[in-house]
Amino acid sequence: MDVRLLYFDGCPNWAVAEERLREALAGVGRDGEAIQRVFVETPEDAVRLRFIGSPTILVDGRDPFATGGEPPALACRVFATPEGRAGSPSVGQLVEALS
Repeated sequence: MDVRLLYFDGCPNWAVAEERLREALAGVGRDGEAIQRVFVETPEDAVRLRFIGSPTILVDGRDPFATGGEPPALACRVFATPEGRAGSPSVGQLVEALS
């Protein structure tokens, strides 16, 4: 499984997303799975990498949280979670995305 965490310096939410992603990987029996961090620096990088905000999580090249209409952007991303809007998906959402 290829798991990538795309982020940029302007948004701190990627750190929480990484913690939750590690917890979710352990929850699906993949606690040794590597998470590749990908630093996005420019708008051109955002377009090339399909980066629609920080954090963007790609599982085997697919963003399980994208709806399809989001433009590439160097911005903080907001996720709809069971607890309300947040800067990272919940652990449960990540488990579902990894399963």
